[in-house]
Amino acid sequence: MPLTILVADDDFATRLSITDYLEITGYSVIAAENGKEALGLVEEFGPHLIVTDITMPEMDGYEFVRRVRTRPAFRLLPVIFLTERTSTQERIRGYQMGCDNYLAKPFELQVLAAVIRSLLDRYALIAQAPSHAELELAPTEARSRANSQPESDFLTQNSKSGDRASASLNTPNLTQREREVLDLLTEGLSNVQIGDRLHLSPRTIEKHVSSLFRKTESNNRAELVRFAMEHHLVR
Repeated sequence: MPLTILVADDDFATRLSITDYLEITGYSVIAAENGKEALGLVEEFGPHLIVTDITMPEMDGYEFVRRVRTRPAFRLLPVIFLTERTSTQERIRGYQMGCDNYLAKPFELQVLAAVIRSLLDRYALIAQAPSHAELELAPTEARSRANSQPESDFLTQNSKSGDRASASLNTPNLTQREREVLDLLTEGLSNVQIGDRLHLSPRTIEKHVSSLFRKTESNNRAELVRFAMEHHLVR
């Protein structure tokens, strides 16, 4: 399923242009014209990222983000402020409220899309990373299981390991261009940056990335990078 982006802006033309561009890029987009409406959409749909203006009627962007951050489930939700209020004090206040990035109007849609992709990839990695406590417990638990596990369990485990090794040989058949895109993607580059390196349009790069997702059965770039490393698809 596509990731969901919430766009909050009282300017209809801005909402429409962002919505159309992001939907073409492959996201599912929900839109609101003020912070109050946007807050209800957050509760209803649980988006993966928020793009919001600051100056809006009924509830401005600052108050909207402040209320979002009071919900434990949304404390790590990526937020981008997209606004004409770009003074140093405004930026400081925005970051204090919990935004992750601050883009000034007027803006380029390709730049906004690159920032969105970067934030989503980063937070996907954070969500998948083991906690500090888990890392500390892992060696102890492993030793405990090794000491208590009967021989039959070890044989079963080794058999499963062999199955995984055999499965790792079933690597997808990638084209040369897909391998080039995958190499640059694992370096953390956005579609725009990859396109610049390969002299291709961001839309063409997006098609190659979508093909990589399909061939590797990955849902996001973090999973794709992990798959590529496990199957030795990258240098």
